[in-house]
Amino acid sequence: MSNLAGHVAIVTGASSGIGEATAEALADEGASVVLAARRAGELETLAERIESDGGDALVVPTDVTDEDDIDSLVGTVTDEYGRLDILVNNAGVMLVEPLERASRENLRQMVEVNLLGLMNLTHAVLPVMQDQDGGHIVNVSSVAGRRASANVSGYNATKFGVNAFTEAVRQEVTTQNIRTTVIEPGAVDTELPTHITDEQVLERLAELDMPMLAPEDIARAIVYATLQPEHVNVTELMVVPTGQT
Repeated sequence: MSNLAGHVAIVTGASSGIGEATAEALADEGASVVLAARRAGELETLAERIESDGGDALVVPTDVTDEDDIDSLVGTVTDEYGRLDILVNNAGVMLVEPLERASRENLRQMVEVNLLGLMNLTHAVLPVMQDQDGGHIVNVSSVAGRRASANVSGYNATKFGVNAFTEAVRQEVTTQNIRTTVIEPGAVDTELPTHITDEQVLERLAELDMPMLAPEDIARAIVYATLQPEHVNVTELMVVPTGQT
């Protein structure tokens, strides 16, 4: 029997990158995966691929900045499956720019997607996990949540917030058999850098010769944490490419 057979997992930001790879990896372990993101077409394509490999996938288009969408997502999952075992809060944007040139709209969007959406969805799923006496919340942060850097202040702030929020929630719910894990990727080959609009930042990134991870590398780390025995809580995993300084 597959290791996560009978488990139900929500993965946000599942339309690409780490979210897409994580949904496939969890499905490979037998979990029913609920695919949440704004781009319904990409989710449908992913669901077809998972199901063609013998897995179970449910598409629920979701904007994590919309509280009605969040409540609808959780309600749909509980109506369909009657339980929720794993939440992977992966949706995020990286709008890197020096603060002096920063767009307030970009700052607001990073807070709403990277931090507030994650907090609200965690808030929405917590009663479900409490009622079933268990669950696992996995929050995707970043090395930017551990070390601040010039020109990354807004992104740093949201990822530091994710780390702090995750640890505080862990302390609240660990005696209720609910586990929390924060995943801190280093450089990963995803579409996140395409969100950047600051030309000087883009030029500097283009000049970097940086080793990169694949999204599947982070997905394996997430699966590793979820597969531990219930009495083991992997609270934090930093995963960086060999050679990243």
